[in-house]
Amino acid sequence: MIMATLASFNNTNKIQWCPGCGDFAILLAMKNAIASSGLEPHQVCVSSGVGCGSKLPHYIKTYGFEGLHGRSLPPATAIKLSNHELTVLAVGGDGDGYGIGLGHFLHTCRRNIDITYIVQNNQIYGLTTGQTSPTSEKGTKTRSTPHGVIELPVNPISLAISAGASFVARGFSGDLKHLSELIKLGMAHKGFALIDVFQPCVTYNKVNTFQFFQQRCYKLQDQQGGWDTTDKIGAIAKAEEWGEKIPIGIFYQQKRPTYEDELPQLSKVPLVRQPIDNIDITKLMDEFY
Repeated sequence: MIMATLASFNNTNKIQWCPGCGDFAILLAMKNAIASSGLEPHQVCVSSGVGCGSKLPHYIKTYGFEGLHGRSLPPATAIKLSNHELTVLAVGGDGDGYGIGLGHFLHTCRRNIDITYIVQNNQIYGLTTGQTSPTSEKGTKTRSTPHGVIELPVNPISLAISAGASFVARGFSGDLKHLSELIKLGMAHKGFALIDVFQPCVTYNKVNTFQFFQQRCYKLQDQQGGWDTTDKIGAIAKAEEWGEKIPIGIFYQQKRPTYEDELPQLSKVPLVRQPIDNIDITKLMDEFY
C-alpha cells in the first residue's frame, strides 16, 4: 500500500489570496497534519463558510464543502454524523465563525462532535475590505469604525472552554511546525477541537502583523514546569492574557464521550453504510396521501 504524501493533497486550482497572507501557512500546516497522520485524501472532508480563508477547500485535494457565511459547522456536523469514519475539519475566518456563526460554534462545542475547527483569526474582515471583526481590539480604526471600535473583542479561547469544547488550542501561522503539530493533535483528539490561528492580514490589518505576534507569542507547553491542560479554570484565566505576552499552544483538553458515541444508531456501522434495501417505507408514504 502506498502511503499518502504531502503532494497527495495538492491540486491544480489557482490560489487566490494576497501575497504574504497567513492563510498560505494554514493550508500547508493542514496538509502536513493530514499527511503525517497517515490519512488518504478520500478519508478527509473539509467544510467551510464564506470569506478569504473559507476558499481553502478549493485548494486541498480532499472531499470538500463550501457553505454559507458563518455556516461551516452545521454541514461539518452533518458530514460527521453521516459517516463518522471520515476525518472532518471545518475552516473559516474570525468574522465567519465568531460573528454570524457564533451560535453554531457554541452549540458544537457543547455537543462535543468529533470535528477539528480551524479558525483563521486575522482580527479583521478581509474579504469585504477591512472592516472590524468580532476579534478586533477595542479602539481599532477601520473604514467602518473611523473613530475606533467601541465594543470589547470576543475571546474565542475562553468561550470555547466554558461552552464545553474538549480540546482548545491556539496557533500562529508564522510558526508552521508548531501549527502543523497542533492541527495533528486536534485531529487525533476524540471530540470537538478548536484551533484558533493568528493569521495576519497583510492587506488590511497593519497592527496585528507577523512581527506583532513574533515578538509576543510564547508556547504554553515550553514553559518551565509545563502547562496543565486539564485545569479548566486555569485555562480560562490564561486565555485572558493579552499584551506584551500572548500564549499559544494547547490551553485545555478533556476526555469525554463524543456526540456520535452516544447515538445508538451509529454504534455498529456508520449511517452511510447502513442497509436500506430491506426497509419498507410504504406505510410511511401512505401517511402523506
